[in-house]
Amino acid sequence: MEEASKVAILKELHADLARKYNKHEAAIQSFWRGFDAEQRERCVRAGAAEGVVLRHSLDPSMGNVCKIIPEWNLRDIADDGPGDFLLNLLKHRATTSLLDQYHSPSPCGPGDRDLITGMIRTRNLRHVNPYRNCYTFFYDEDENYGKSFQIRSHHAEVLANFDRAIQAGACIPQSTSELVLERQINLTQCLTILIDDILEEGSQTRAKKTVPNKVDKGASEALAKLTIRDRPAKVSLSDLIASAEEQKATLGEYLSLIGTEPVVLAHAVNIWFFSRPELVADEKGRRLPAHTDRYISSAFVEAVHDAVRGAATWDYICRLLELLKDQDANKVYRAIILQEIANVCHLEYGRAQALFKRQFQMGTGSKLFKRQSGAYDKAGNARVSAKCNPDDLARADPLLHYMMRLCQPEINAHKSVEWLKRLADFNESHPTERERMEERETDALSDLAVVVGFVQDLSPAISMPSLSRKKGQMFVARSQELEAELNELKDQIDLLDFAVPIDNLLEPGMAEGALSKLDQFIVDKMGTKMGFLYQDLVQDCFADLEKQYQQAKAKMEEQENKMDWTPIPVPAPEPREKRVEERRQKEKTRPAHSSVYEITPAAAQPGKEPSPSSKILKVSSSTAKMFSILFDKSLARGSVNWVDFEAAMADMGFSIMPKFGSVYTFLPPESLGVNKSFTVHRPHKSRIEGYMIPILSRRLKRVYGWGEGTFEVA
Repeated sequence: MEEASKVAILKELHADLARKYNKHEAAIQSFWRGFDAEQRERCVRAGAAEGVVLRHSLDPSMGNVCKIIPEWNLRDIADDGPGDFLLNLLKHRATTSLLDQYHSPSPCGPGDRDLITGMIRTRNLRHVNPYRNCYTFFYDEDENYGKSFQIRSHHAEVLANFDRAIQAGACIPQSTSELVLERQINLTQCLTILIDDILEEGSQTRAKKTVPNKVDKGASEALAKLTIRDRPAKVSLSDLIASAEEQKATLGEYLSLIGTEPVVLAHAVNIWFFSRPELVADEKGRRLPAHTDRYISSAFVEAVHDAVRGAATWDYICRLLELLKDQDANKVYRAIILQEIANVCHLEYGRAQALFKRQFQMGTGSKLFKRQSGAYDKAGNARVSAKCNPDDLARADPLLHYMMRLCQPEINAHKSVEWLKRLADFNESHPTERERMEERETDALSDLAVVVGFVQDLSPAISMPSLSRKKGQMFVARSQELEAELNELKDQIDLLDFAVPIDNLLEPGMAEGALSKLDQFIVDKMGTKMGFLYQDLVQDCFADLEKQYQQAKAKMEEQENKMDWTPIPVPAPEPREKRVEERRQKEKTRPAHSSVYEITPAAAQPGKEPSPSSKILKVSSSTAKMFSILFDKSLARGSVNWVDFEAAMADMGFSIMPKFGSVYTFLPPESLGVNKSFTVHRPHKSRIEGYMIPILSRRLKRVYGWGEGTFEVA
């Protein structure tokens, strides 16, 4: 981390700490004083890398940590009966300036400069870089805080000019100042993270992520009934439409849950926040601190935007397939639709691949990528590239080899089939290797596998053409323009009052408030809500499809029925001011109902929540208990083992069809009376909990009409 960026990050972290403390001071003090030593230790360890913290201020187990932030230890923080040590430290760091912290002692010890110089003098603390003839100023809060310079000649004379500053401690050797800044950054970040964990531990009002609650382990008999079916060699167009409808409904439900279930929204924002490309180490190994609040608002926008975009894309794919079925005998229209389908599927694959790479480069593959400092992509994200050739990992680490292959831009949906199969086979034969992957990686991999599986089924069923960058660009071009327009705005909105810390979204009213503010922000900046932006995009594309068909039909008639057509060029985007004004005018003429891609629960359409069936199903006690957890609507939802879920579905007579990776399709028995399959991702470490509970229960309610009162013990 360069000096300038280090000081800027320190100031940003300090502002974050002050904001959080001022907003939550009363709750922090109340919770902390009410915690016992075990709860306090849990909070401190939760924010530490691998939960490792100093046992006491002289603990040498973490190297120089005890010399740089000695007060950050369990004895002083967690074992302090009244809790005054931590509260005093937190108040001092959050309410005084960095310059005061540099010079003046706190209730918990000396000022930062005195502590570091004392450690240098008495405990041999040294910076790895000697910084010869380099000095740093600390004499105001502005541009001269932590500003360094090097004396290249006349060393004694130059130092004599700074004698008063040196005597006052406002000018010190840079080898010392780097340690002071490191202390201030680390201590400020530790306290910022600790506030989040105190609020999480102490809150009685936020929606809890999980309460361990295992069901009975009487699953072996039910699992023995579970039939494994092979994937069909070829599927019909009707099957493809059903598959696309399932994915559309899944993403539509997810978007609905983003607006109605704070635990789902908070999880999504956390995933986007902690997978930022800026957190990848650059070519010099420098990383930016993860816990800076400035990126939270943009992560919130990205999480919501991705949910809306996904729902709209699959809605469009479904409607294209329905149109294809209706125009089966019309060769001209069929050719136009097929090309549009091919291009949209390529776009959706690219989106899923990019999101998988984003999670992989921050997870299992974190050492295999580098951030290109100063370089950014069209979305404003830092550019990240691979540091090695995937072939180099083929023998040394097959898991990383296969995952790296799936990230390569030249690997399209068809080529990725091979690598997904290899990865699935490897994980099947080496089950412990799969546990190396983080939850967000397995989720992103499963999403990628769904898209790849759909494209694999699609190609032989409808003779899908190859990607074209000239024909069938209606949805692709428009969605990319809209995405670019939204990306320009994501850094302009401030949602920190609702989402700092991110899990504050779990408190009553916070998620709804943030979504409402985002909705209004998009209206103010773009003329209409985000949902309507995508709804209009889909409608405009279908209008263009009809125009394309009429043009191609007329041209074919002129050329005596030769099957050739020239696409209508996608119109160049109009100036932003004109686009916004046109949207505002259109907004005035809309019927009084919400968009099909609504993000705010207050505007949700009546009847959107699926109603449970009144039919009662007699099941075993273990199956009834498992489903009671899934459909529990309390804030403290339970936790379900994947094996128990499989066993319950087997007990209901379902068979299972494995797909790529961790994607499984459950097929119902004829006796159920509902001829609809159900596709789901096996969760990381085979546990269904937290944000997954409302997602899974909503889907089961939609497909089969199941709810809280559906199951009774036989």
